[in-house]
This record gives sequence, C-alpha cells and structure tokens, in this order.
Amino acid sequence: MTDTATASQRITAQVTSWPGVEAGPGRRGEFAFRVGRRELGHLHGDHAAHFGFPKDVWAELFEQGRVTYHPVFPGKPGFGARRIVDDADVEDVIALMRLNYDRFTAARRAAA
Repeated sequence: MTDTATASQRITAQVTSWPGVEAGPGRRGEFAFRVGRRELGHLHGDHAAHFGFPKDVWAELFEQGRVTYHPVFPGKPGFGARRIVDDADVEDVIALMRLNYDRFTAARRAAA
C-alpha cells in the first residue's frame, strides 16, 4: 500500500469521520464500527473485514466479487468477508462500510 498508515488506520480514520460512528474493540478480538446498536462491519487487523448485509445485497456483492462467505458462516449468504491486500481493498472496505452506514442512517431517519 502506498500510504504510510496501515490499512486499519486508514479505514478507521475514514469511517469514524462519519456522523454518529463509534469504533472500538469487540467481544471476539475484532475492531467494530457501529452506528447506535448496529454494526457497520468489523476488522481483524489489517488483513480482513467482515460485514452483515441483507441477503439480496450480499448476493449482488458476492456476484461482483466484492465479498465472499464469512469464515464462521461458510455457505450462509448475508455474512460477508473481504480480504485486505492492497489500496483497492482498503477503498472497497470503506465503500462497503459506507453502504451499511447509508442503509442504517436512512432507516433511522425514516423511523424518526
């Protein structure tokens, strides 16, 4: 990666700049990003990101090659994983977090 910051540092800086996002350690060693009680996704160091999506959204992302099955839920659509290897992966992890952020904040606005 071309930046001097690590992948997780770059992702954290961007995602926590969005209004209402909080980040911190999870219960299983992950580093999670949340809006209220909803998790946008979480990181496992600088090498993997995990997400939860509605099954139709997950299927579209899977077909595009943007996510694969979560290692804890193999073969179960909805829970996605993304390896982080290069700058393009960092940018797409941010975009996937933003996808969940936009879904969650739209739902909160609609409920208000």
